[in-house]
Amino acid sequence: MDNENNRPGEEDVDILEHHVDEDMEKIEITAPRPFLRTLALPELGGNTQSAHRLLAYSDAILSIVATIMILPIAHTEIRPDQELQESLHQQLARKIAVYLMSFLIVTVAWAAHVRLFQVIDHLDDTVSLLNLACMMTITFLPYTFSLMAAFPEMPFGILFFCVCVIAIGLIQALMVLYGFNNPYLLNHQIQMSENQLFYREHILKIIARGPIMCFFAGLLAFLSVPLAYTVLVLVIFLPHLLKLIKWVKERSRGSVEEQPRSLDLFSFHLNEPLSKERLEGFSDGVYAIVATLLILDICENSVPDPTKVKEKTNNSLLEALSEFGPAFLAYFGSFVTVGLLWFVHHSLFLCVTKSTRLMGLLNTFSLAFVGGLPLAYQLTSEFNVKSRNELKAIQVSCFIIFFASIFQFAIWTAALFEERETLHPSVRYGGKEHAFMFAKLSLYPCVSLVTFFLTCFLSKFSAAFFHLMQIIVPFAFLALRILVAVTMVIIQKITWPSRSGDVVLQDEQDAELPSPSSADD
Repeated sequence: MDNENNRPGEEDVDILEHHVDEDMEKIEITAPRPFLRTLALPELGGNTQSAHRLLAYSDAILSIVATIMILPIAHTEIRPDQELQESLHQQLARKIAVYLMSFLIVTVAWAAHVRLFQVIDHLDDTVSLLNLACMMTITFLPYTFSLMAAFPEMPFGILFFCVCVIAIGLIQALMVLYGFNNPYLLNHQIQMSENQLFYREHILKIIARGPIMCFFAGLLAFLSVPLAYTVLVLVIFLPHLLKLIKWVKERSRGSVEEQPRSLDLFSFHLNEPLSKERLEGFSDGVYAIVATLLILDICENSVPDPTKVKEKTNNSLLEALSEFGPAFLAYFGSFVTVGLLWFVHHSLFLCVTKSTRLMGLLNTFSLAFVGGLPLAYQLTSEFNVKSRNELKAIQVSCFIIFFASIFQFAIWTAALFEERETLHPSVRYGGKEHAFMFAKLSLYPCVSLVTFFLTCFLSKFSAAFFHLMQIIVPFAFLALRILVAVTMVIIQKITWPSRSGDVVLQDEQDAELPSPSSADD
């Protein structure tokens, strides 16, 4: 009878509830333990070490790999006599689509790595070497992306990309199996659990999901390249689609099963959001690499040829460097843009107490457009002043900046839906910093959108508007708190006088009424 009453969907929850009750009896838990905790070596045993440094190294590699895939696009050659809009349709649009897909798939591999090391908490030499093999395979992904971008209609680029993803999944699966065969490497609470089999199967499912779909994508590439790309896109969105389908089914049955609140105690739990610390580390890596990539073109293309300096400028290096003025202007403007977008991201996550799965997805989209900023720099520094190509390049730059910043705003909006769990009280609705955070996150989307439309209607001044935006925005951030304070005072004076008058009138009426004690007398 008990088996008949248990629905299939409750099996995993029952196991997890049993696991929670079991662990609560064995150890006392007061708060989630951070994922980067350091334990004394004697507690770990043998040659076991903390995973702190390996995780930082892995996050650095993954952020670099995800970011440098923009280079084949940024270095696409566009002749001066060729229309940029025509090139966007013929070359760049296709490469940009492949770049976005590849960037997001790399972030899926990073998310699987995070899940893996929420279970495997400590290292030995075998785990470290397996992780190095995984990172080596990941560093090969930019080359496969270059093949896909150069030959988008041929199946072999997709096949090589899929083989790399499958190899990454197999290595991560080996790490899981090795970790569970050596339980002293596992999270302390999982070590004490009798349900290790459930955790092992669950993490293997998470890791295997992407490689299995890439296997089918590689096979389909020889039948239909567009269909293979469609399957690769599903690798990114499948977890969210499955969650949506499950939610719809539960709603249609009229009952929504909630996960036990006691599971929030476990920071390593596999259904918990990604670690906030690693999310910040990966994001910082992307911003740092993008800021560094900008100087590569300056070093490569803006160094005068000694022979030409001698012949054309009589060894006047300053005069020779003046020819590269637009490139230097574009570089400093682009670096300031990247730096301020990081500043906004940093300010936002200072106020985030817990990141959700939706916030992680939106952060990935924002980083994908941040990774496109070297392309924006390359376009704005390449074309002649007041040419049609320069106008299109500035509009593309505004487009990239807008989406990089609007997804940051979307992260905050998503956090507000669960503000009690995700945000510091000061930035919640009604908090003293709420209006200031709103203004800080909306500044770049508004300015880039206004600049885009100004370049559409006043095309002759497009470069002036764009560079003016790059100059004004840093000073706007400095003056933002004052502007927000003044605006709030003005709004209060406009909306509150009538309310304050009503309060005064009510106080006067209350004063005229006799007090209960005097009425009794």
